[in-house]
Amino acid sequence: MKVVVDAFGGDFAPYEIVAGAVKALQSNEKLEIVLVGDKDKITEILQSLVFVSDRLEIVHAPDVVTMDDVPTVAIRTKKTSSIVVAYDYLKQNDDAIALVSAGSTGATLTGAVLKLGRIKNISRPALAPILPTVNDGGVMLLDCGANAECKPENLLDFGIMGNEYMKAMGVKNPRIALLNIGTEEEKGSEIIKQAYQLLKNADLNFVGNIEARDVIRGNVDVVVSDGFAGNVCLKTIEGTAEILFGEIKAITKSSFKAKLGALMLKKNLYGLKKKYDYKKVGGAPLLGVTKIVLKCHGNSKADSIATTIEQAYTLGKNKLIEKVSKAVSNEE
Repeated sequence: MKVVVDAFGGDFAPYEIVAGAVKALQSNEKLEIVLVGDKDKITEILQSLVFVSDRLEIVHAPDVVTMDDVPTVAIRTKKTSSIVVAYDYLKQNDDAIALVSAGSTGATLTGAVLKLGRIKNISRPALAPILPTVNDGGVMLLDCGANAECKPENLLDFGIMGNEYMKAMGVKNPRIALLNIGTEEEKGSEIIKQAYQLLKNADLNFVGNIEARDVIRGNVDVVVSDGFAGNVCLKTIEGTAEILFGEIKAITKSSFKAKLGALMLKKNLYGLKKKYDYKKVGGAPLLGVTKIVLKCHGNSKADSIATTIEQAYTLGKNKLIEKVSKAVSNEE
């Protein structure tokens, strides 16, 4: 199984992307990787890392889709860009199971739909990041921006896809919840109320509504939402965490006593920061397209890239696409 990696997507590309691919290959002897980007630059980085492997292939792509490019235009016109060539390779090779990119989110999502296409019976793909939780687990939040407005049937599909993803990652009976303004069944808009009934009657472990404040408590495994509310929830959680960690850091440097206390709590504080580090949970999958697509944070470095590549391998090995296809066909 091959994982295709957009070597020139991301703030720290190409070095950190290539280094992450090398790390993934070193930790998994069954993995094969295809690096897509400027061949000369990739080769130069590999030489600096003193790394050679017959499980690593380089596909030349001299151009790059930037954050300033309009995604739909770039995918159609920048034929030799790393993300477009990566999607072409993924589509044309049966042994290529997944694509990993830290580049433009818009281009990654647009390319997935235009180049790969949707799974039959899935009307809307969903961007679905995994968030760290209080109990050291993870919760999938979908959708987080691909679909600002959704129908009840879309939200049902999201629940089904999230359920299959979490099972593929080892969760035996995922708990599915619906993001709402209250936990009561009668709360929310008419669309949310209808989605509630669809999820309730589906073959899912649906546990009801959940409020945004409870998303990362670890009481559920999948939170279903439209892309607008999901994105607001995600950004609020990320922003709050960033501010709090910044405040803690400032306090620990505010006085001699504070510095002494921080020294005593260094291990605990480091553990707390590590616990809520997005890097440990890998990339956000785009669920609903015909092959596995994982979108990393733009500022991802080697460790995060390696984790995401391993994540892609696990999903491919556990046949995520086949299981999602079967699950949605059963809902007809």
